[in-house]
Amino acid sequence: MGARTSIRGSVRRERSGGFRRRYGASPLHLGGHLVALAIVAFAFDRIFSGGAIPEVAVWYLGFVIAHDLIFVPLYTGLDRAMRRMLEPLSSSRRIAVPMINHVRAPLLISALLLVVYAPLISGVADQNYFAVSGHHLEHYVRNWLLITGWLFLGSGAIYLLRVGWLHRERRHVMPVVPNRPAHPDD
Repeated sequence: MGARTSIRGSVRRERSGGFRRRYGASPLHLGGHLVALAIVAFAFDRIFSGGAIPEVAVWYLGFVIAHDLIFVPLYTGLDRAMRRMLEPLSSSRRIAVPMINHVRAPLLISALLLVVYAPLISGVADQNYFAVSGHHLEHYVRNWLLITGWLFLGSGAIYLLRVGWLHRERRHVMPVVPNRPAHPDD
């Protein structure tokens, strides 16, 4: 079975090897990039057809400056503080699965949702919002809190699964007993 698998694998490599050798990656990689470029081209078309190029340039420049001067130091400091806070939890149990990423990912997604939907969550959106969309502003805080809770719950479940798998793997690994030197009397 092992020889058959290796033969089948080499045939697959030879079949797709020409494209991969010329392009450097799989055809799926190329297709994904072409789709992403089409989406970017559509977005640029929508921006430039509106005639709001100076406003978009000012907003973009403002966001770049705000990101580099305000947000990078802010989230770097928060990440360092969070690492210091979580370090005693990880080191006291001697767990090889880092907890920081299971806190960082849902926190980042939740913060991004908060920034994007801040006018709706805080309730300061334009009064015309209901007339245009048909949605009330009252459910956005609840929905954001529910999404945040589910993100942390799911991340915690994934963390527990990873720790459980690691624990199970360590239990099933047989200890390596070093070879003892032959006794001179034997």
